[in-house]
Amino acid sequence: MLELYHYGFSTCSQKVRLVLAEKGLDFVSHEVELMIGAQHDPEYVKLNPNHVVPTLVHDDAVLIESTLINEYLDEAFPEKPMRPPDPLGRHQIRMWTKRVDEKVHVATAAVTFAVGPRALLLQQPKEVREANINSIPDPVQRAERRSVVEHGVEAPEFAGALKKMIDLLDRADAWLARREWLSGDSFGLADACVLPYVLRLDHLAMTPLVSAEARPSLARWYEQVRGRPSFETAVANWAPELAVAMLRENGKAVWPQVEMIAARA
Repeated sequence: MLELYHYGFSTCSQKVRLVLAEKGLDFVSHEVELMIGAQHDPEYVKLNPNHVVPTLVHDDAVLIESTLINEYLDEAFPEKPMRPPDPLGRHQIRMWTKRVDEKVHVATAAVTFAVGPRALLLQQPKEVREANINSIPDPVQRAERRSVVEHGVEAPEFAGALKKMIDLLDRADAWLARREWLSGDSFGLADACVLPYVLRLDHLAMTPLVSAEARPSLARWYEQVRGRPSFETAVANWAPELAVAMLRENGKAVWPQVEMIAARA
């Protein structure tokens, strides 16, 4: 039996749900409400000491780290492989997931909290907001979260974070100019990994960055991914329309500033 502890808008949760959907694997869902700090609940931390989602429980085994979870799923359920059979193809997939894990993911958190839920968080009592921030284990990420929530796109961390996301877009666009998929001949682990970060920019009304005018090969790929049945099952169904509308509205309000920052990236 598969049990998934996850959150609808979480990028890492999205990429694991995409792989589960592509492989046709059912799971018992446990939603961890990040916006109220449920990832810091002592019972959940027993499963995932990093205070993050997702966590996958397969029978008695507890698995964390979304990239490693997806590799595990591809090995444990090999009927529909999501990695090429050759060593070079697998290395190329790992290069995409490594870049996302080491550079893009933390940057995305900064971009997201500077724009998306910032207004809601600022409405919370300060002691509640501070308690959630102080529960972030990593002191650097803790300080960055506080800064972007307090200062928005004017936070000193924002421009550098957006630049890392734009670099991912540029690399993907160049790669996809020569290939249909990031993973090789078919949709695979690299595509599932990168999609949530492109989607996040779109949800934050930074859609011009992923448009056909700006990055045509990336835009073609993005449209293809959104047309797959797994996208609706694993992503769209977990993104409430009102919440998406809120992200877009907040993003539109700061897009003129973001556009100028992006032009300098």
